Amino acid sequence: MTAWENRFSSAMLRTPPSGIRKFFEMLIGHDDVISLSVGEPDFPTPWCIREEAFYHLEKGHTSYTSNWGLLELREEIAKYMQKYGMHYNPQKEILITVGASECVDAALRAILNPGDEIIVCQPCYVNYTPLAELCAAKIVPLDTSKSGFYPTAQQIESLITPQTKAVMICSPNNPTGTMIPKDEMEKIAEVIKKHQVWIISDEIYCELTYDGAQHVSIGSFPGMKDYAIILNGFSKSFAMTGWRIGYIAAPAELLAQIVKLHGYNTICAPIFSQYAAAEGLRNGWSEVEKMRVSYQQRRNLMHKAFCGMGLNVPEPAGAFYMFPDISSTGLSSEEFATQLFQKHNVAVVPGSVFGAGGEGHIRCCYATAVDKIKIALGKIAEFVQECKASL
Repeated sequence: MTAWENRFSSAMLRTPPSGIRKFFEMLIGHDDVISLSVGEPDFPTPWCIREEAFYHLEKGHTSYTSNWGLLELREEIAKYMQKYGMHYNPQKEILITVGASECVDAALRAILNPGDEIIVCQPCYVNYTPLAELCAAKIVPLDTSKSGFYPTAQQIESLITPQTKAVMICSPNNPTGTMIPKDEMEKIAEVIKKHQVWIISDEIYCELTYDGAQHVSIGSFPGMKDYAIILNGFSKSFAMTGWRIGYIAAPAELLAQIVKLHGYNTICAPIFSQYAAAEGLRNGWSEVEKMRVSYQQRRNLMHKAFCGMGLNVPEPAGAFYMFPDISSTGLSSEEFATQLFQKHNVAVVPGSVFGAGGEGHIRCCYATAVDKIKIALGKIAEFVQECKASL
């Protein structure tokens, strides 16, 4: 260790930087690069939501809120969750957070003790594993690449031990766009209840589903309310990434612990963002649907193109990511992403950063303008041919 490293947290030193943000940082100063890397909608936040924020700023509503968040917003969220068969008390079973990423951190810190095991279904969003490791928990990866990129109840049960504290899932999934089928989700619920462990369900993409697919929450099955920690937010569906509004729905006993941490490290989410999010739930759905339809059209375009390149790629049922298999090029996912950026000015994310089952794939986000997607796909096709020709 250097003299500087001796002054730092050893746990933090072991924590790698985000693989997604690494490629995002590479874009800075490169205006000629087309980015399919960061999962951010290219739409502006719907007008009715922005207008609500303007109104409250003009009225001088710039104070703290309760640590729990505005009751008005929590009530709207409670109504919304009934759409998916879940019933939560807005007073004590819903907490407003600074984005869904805070949800992950807060939930893990509230339930994990050093040495506890957490089953993380991978490939997965990049913050699950490091945040659990910062709690000194043992990560038990569940590689879903051989089961259609979603976990099965049998796989989960095979990994449960007396030390298992929780299971982490995301459906629709980032980075693959796959969804856990309803019948499999029901079986997973039975396993969770049988072993009485927590299941943390990241549902941030639940409104972005395609071809008539319907989101199913693990929390909707009988008896699951005592075991499910539901994470969600407004960044993806409502194009509100910069507003930083998320929420946790969970048993009151657990949220009473989580709100203590939330109060210490953030106090509350921005008040005008909270008012804006409530307006989105009341009147923003037509705009959400327009965005969803556009994403489905872009998904179709991208999927057809990757199939035309001869790459194996599951057709996403939700979210706005595609996860093509590039192993036939002879390059690792890191090599492919780096060389594609350097030679063809297209940025994607190597699948290796998403954990088990991710190597040999790249993540491409199609929340990007159609004209840019077409150009990027042409360049990727050219690069794939170059790679295969050199084998």
